[in-house]
Amino acid sequence: MERFKNIKEIIYESVKRYSNNIAFTIKTKINKEATYKSITYKQLLEDVNSFGTSLYNLGLKGKRVAILGRNRYEWVVAHLANLLGNIVSVPLDKDLQLEELETSLIRSKAKAIVFDEKYIEKIQKIKQRGNTEVKEFICMSKQEGYIDVEELINSGKKLIEKGQQEYINAEITEKEMGILLFTSGTTAKSKAVMLTQYGIATNIYDMLLVEKFYETDVNIAFLPFHHIFGSTGMLVMLAVGLKTVFPDGLKYIKSNLKEYGVSVFIGVPVLIDKMYKTVMSEIEKQGKTKLINRAVKVSNFLLKFKIDIRRKLFKAVIDGLGGKMRTIISGGAPLDQNIAKRFDEFGIQMIQGYGLTETSPVIIAENPKRKKYGSTGVPMEHVQIEIVNKDDNGIGEIRAKGPNVMLGYYEDEERTNEVLKDGWFYTGDLGYIDKDGFVFITGRKKDLIVLKNGKKVFPEEIETLVLRLPEVEECFVFGMPSKEDENDVKVSIKLVYNEKVVKEKYGDILEEELYKIIWDKIKEINTSLPKYKYMKHMILTKEPLIKTTTNKVKRNEEMKLILSEDNK
Repeated sequence: MERFKNIKEIIYESVKRYSNNIAFTIKTKINKEATYKSITYKQLLEDVNSFGTSLYNLGLKGKRVAILGRNRYEWVVAHLANLLGNIVSVPLDKDLQLEELETSLIRSKAKAIVFDEKYIEKIQKIKQRGNTEVKEFICMSKQEGYIDVEELINSGKKLIEKGQQEYINAEITEKEMGILLFTSGTTAKSKAVMLTQYGIATNIYDMLLVEKFYETDVNIAFLPFHHIFGSTGMLVMLAVGLKTVFPDGLKYIKSNLKEYGVSVFIGVPVLIDKMYKTVMSEIEKQGKTKLINRAVKVSNFLLKFKIDIRRKLFKAVIDGLGGKMRTIISGGAPLDQNIAKRFDEFGIQMIQGYGLTETSPVIIAENPKRKKYGSTGVPMEHVQIEIVNKDDNGIGEIRAKGPNVMLGYYEDEERTNEVLKDGWFYTGDLGYIDKDGFVFITGRKKDLIVLKNGKKVFPEEIETLVLRLPEVEECFVFGMPSKEDENDVKVSIKLVYNEKVVKEKYGDILEEELYKIIWDKIKEINTSLPKYKYMKHMILTKEPLIKTTTNKVKRNEEMKLILSEDNK
């Protein structure tokens, strides 16, 4: 794998190597009839260059262009057109409320926005208000009163044919801001992160040093592109010449895996956990659980002699994931090590990584040669990792240094100085490094529950155990202020139950009865923990937890809700 300085070099090299490979498959549904259109790498670059030439023609050279929309081909064209033309790309969260969206456009000083027609009402209101610097509103499909992506691709082609080469010849200033990305943020004002193309290109190189992808693989673009894990993941796939497809939505994920023969899946633990539970519940219904457990023992024994029959032996499991699943990559939060181990035992390579928006994103990852369950792996090739301010157990804050670390927070020196010191980025996450160099994440510094006796409880550790219960959809461990002692807190849990599973297991059960059943299971989990970590209070609900668009629980908002209800 060659190391490139920017995204333009990566894309041009891919087009040279994989010119006629399919980069994207686009599905269109008319009257329930699906048609599929394939875009080759060669056509992708032609579309990007044509669209980018039109952006220059609109006076957007050296400006900032925002993108708002679902994962789709036009999103990719807009983002790559920005990057290959040295225009600052501003990917925006499609689920932002109108006020937040407008604020993000104002803060980013975007001069244009490429938007999905699904969000046209918000765009019309922003356009009418006139509070932003946006002059060009470009729709991803044909809509009355707006120029659209296809129109600009066509006009750009004509300009190129007439000899317009300025966009194609654009020099990339890869160590300056290339992407301005707002964090999903669990606080009121999201941070605007300045990333460089050099940092992202380095991160792509580091990932490809340790993870094996093939040009015959099929990847499904499930993680939102406005999230750095999603957009860098998309660029990694383009760097290796494979095909990417788009999902029809969360409830169709299982059928999409089969429909496209997906072999590579990048997701967050909450989704991977659901996939695992769905497959195992099917096996349980077929009465094959004991058979599978026995087969795992046999397979593990044979692996000691380098005899690998996993994909044949666990065909039923692999078929439950579409039949071709080869690699699952997890990031964004800790994954239950039991699930990670099980996927590996079934012959599906499970890889965990750890990173942040501020680090473009991956700084630590597993690889097939270096793996330890419970750990998120080892530092990436161009990243230095240190643990600072350690406690007696060697647990401290994780800090990172490397070319993929952000330039800083846009127009926010104070916040930048809080996390960037002498080139080191302080992640706000706690962890430790073992004697073999594996990094273990124990939790967020700000989420740590500190008891009156000084003992520390990491919520994520307990949440992982509780999520193993089939009845549990999601959960949130927190410190409930003690009514007996204002200086102390009780380790508590708010738990969302899975209505479908509960109905299947217990029929039309009353919530009070369900509370008792689940509380007994929580007490059982307590017995596996040190006494100071015991959960002493439980809130049971079927209402989903308050989450960011990347499925992280907004702990502060959940705490406010819990405390307000407790005070009623």
